[in-house]
Amino acid sequence: MAHEIWLWFKEQVSRAFGAIGGSFKKLWRWFMGWLSTISGSTWRKVALALPVAFFVYILIGMMVAHRVDDTTAVAPKPPAGGSHVVAVVSHLVRREAIDHNWTANDPVFLPGWWIDNTPNFQKGMMGALSRFTFELRDQLGRTRGSSAVDENLQKAAGDLSKEPDRWVIDFSTSLLPTTPSHTYYKEAVKQLDAYNARLASGDAVFERRADNFLATIDRIALDLGASSAALEQYVGENSGGVLPDFGADDLFYQVKGQVYGYLMILKAMRQDFPNVIESRELGPLYDELIASLTAAATLDPVLVTNGAADGFIANHLSVQGFYLLRARTQLREVGNILLK
Repeated sequence: MAHEIWLWFKEQVSRAFGAIGGSFKKLWRWFMGWLSTISGSTWRKVALALPVAFFVYILIGMMVAHRVDDTTAVAPKPPAGGSHVVAVVSHLVRREAIDHNWTANDPVFLPGWWIDNTPNFQKGMMGALSRFTFELRDQLGRTRGSSAVDENLQKAAGDLSKEPDRWVIDFSTSLLPTTPSHTYYKEAVKQLDAYNARLASGDAVFERRADNFLATIDRIALDLGASSAALEQYVGENSGGVLPDFGADDLFYQVKGQVYGYLMILKAMRQDFPNVIESRELGPLYDELIASLTAAATLDPVLVTNGAADGFIANHLSVQGFYLLRARTQLREVGNILLK
C-alpha cells in the first residue's frame, strides 16, 4: 500500500512539473514571437534611451542622496535618569542609517555609489560612534572592570563595529545573501534605547566618575591623533600637485565625520558629567575644546583642494588638521587636570 502511494505521489509531482515546464515553453515562444515583431529602429531607440535614462536617474539621484548633515544643534532628550550621550549616539545612528539612508554600502546601480562625500562622512562618523560605544561598554556602563558587561551595550558595540560598506551581496564574506551594514546599525539603535530605558528605571549602570571621564577623553584624543597623522602624511605626499587631487575630499570628509561624531559625544558628556567638570573647574577649557571641534566639524568648502602650503590654492586638509591638533591639545589639557 505504501509503495502504491509513493508511486502515485511521484506521478503527480512529475505531472505538475511537466505542466509547469509546458507553460514556460509556451510563454517563451510567445515572448520570442513578440520580440520578432519589433523593428530594428525601435531597438536602436531603446539602446540609446536606456543609457540616457540611467544617466539621468543617477544624476538626479546623486543630488538627492548627497547629504552631509553637520548640524551641531543636536540635543535629543533622554528619559528621566538616562544618559544624554547614549541618547545622542542613538539619535545619530538612527539619523544616518534610517532617516538619511545609509549610502556607504550602496551598489553600483544606486546613486549613492557614484558620490563620495556623503559615504565618507558617514563612515567617519560611524567609526567615532562605534569606538565610543566600546568605551561605553567597557568603562562607563560597568561599575568596575571586574563587573559584568551590560548585555545591551555588548550587542550595540558589536552591531556598530560592522563594516560600513557591507551590502546584501558581499562575496568577500559569503556566496549567499548576507545582512547589510545598516540592518546592524538599526539593531544597535534598539539596543542603545533599551539600555537607556533600563538606566532610567535603575536597572543599568552609567558610572559618572572622573576616572571614567578621563579614560574616554584619552581614547578620543588617541583617535584624533591618528587622524591628524593621516592628514599630515597625505598632505606631505600629495599637496601642491599639478593635476586635481581626487583623494583629498575622501579623507577630508571622513575626518569631518569623525570629528563631528566626537563633537556631539563631548557636548553630551558635559551634561552627563556636570559635577566632574565643575569640581575640576574645566568649564572654560571645555568650551574652548568644543569651539575647536566645532570649527573642524563644520568646515564646508565648495571644493576640497590640497594646494601647496605656500601656494595660491588653499589646502583644506591643513586647515582641518590645524583645528584637529588644537582640539587634541585641549583634550590632553583636560586629561592632565583630571589626573590631579
